[in-house]
Amino acid sequence: MRRIVLLALLSLTLVGGFVESATGQVDALPSWNEGPSKKAIVEFVKQVTKEGSPNFVAPAERIAVLDNDGTLWSEQPAYFQLLFAIDRVKALAATHPEWKDQEPFKSVLAGDMKGVLAGGKPGLAKIIMMTHAGMTSQEFDRIVKEWIGSARHPRFKRPYTELVYQPMLELLSYLRAQGFKTYIVSGSGVEFLRAWAEKIYGVPPEQTIGSRLKLKWELRDGKPALLRLPDVDFIDDKEGKPIGIQQNIGRRPILAFGNSDGDHEMLQWTAAGTGLRLMGIVHHTDAEREWAYDRESSVGRLDKALDDARQKGWLVVDMKRDWKVVFPFEAK
Repeated sequence: MRRIVLLALLSLTLVGGFVESATGQVDALPSWNEGPSKKAIVEFVKQVTKEGSPNFVAPAERIAVLDNDGTLWSEQPAYFQLLFAIDRVKALAATHPEWKDQEPFKSVLAGDMKGVLAGGKPGLAKIIMMTHAGMTSQEFDRIVKEWIGSARHPRFKRPYTELVYQPMLELLSYLRAQGFKTYIVSGSGVEFLRAWAEKIYGVPPEQTIGSRLKLKWELRDGKPALLRLPDVDFIDDKEGKPIGIQQNIGRRPILAFGNSDGDHEMLQWTAAGTGLRLMGIVHHTDAEREWAYDRESSVGRLDKALDDARQKGWLVVDMKRDWKVVFPFEAK
């Protein structure tokens, strides 16, 4: 799945994870259309990695942080971890007959997404706690991997891991090839992400930052285990993202990518550092290949961050204009 080759591009052959044209020129971002966005990324990387450049950054300081939902993979019609939790409610319903009359579980079992969302954050928290806690970390990891391997997206009828963005997969590979250390910084649960992120993105668990439940050490049949408790330990969203970056990385990023107001503070934190920096936003503008949404969306709302980006000259990647393909399967 990872680093899927764009065989449909004419006159191109794969060379070391990048694409080489018939003229011998290497294109590290072949799924990006030529234009200001691609040029800005390539020029930034060139400036910070070229020794002798006034903007040169030592490899140890080349930290790139990227949001996941809506930035590295899709997030509609609902965040994919919520869809996982909904599937878990259905799988556990037989052992919880009381859910037939209790919200938000009643709406989940009836397939009423509006009813599910009507409960707001408290209702969603109930779903998460009932489906994500009360098991060990190893048990949760196994359940997530089984779901990732079998579940299908309601619109595209494909595994959720096929709804990653091919241009962003290329960006991750390009950055790492240029000495960057790439981190995922997401509002999703960190253990949900770690179950599959390394295989799909090439980002190891120790470079994955997310929201988390509290854990409890205990012995089970004489063997140590970490039990997931129904109690939130940290929310990696909005102002939580810079906090998570500082606590887990200890260095300020020089590149950050997001797609919503939930990433605004992470972009601001990155921009506040000294030296050359790149702050990018994936703007969902392609209703035909994916979705078009921003200011009024209940999922991935992009409002204040979009205004800030335009005022401060941050990079706004227009999905419809800047990406030749959105998903890896489009290139086959």
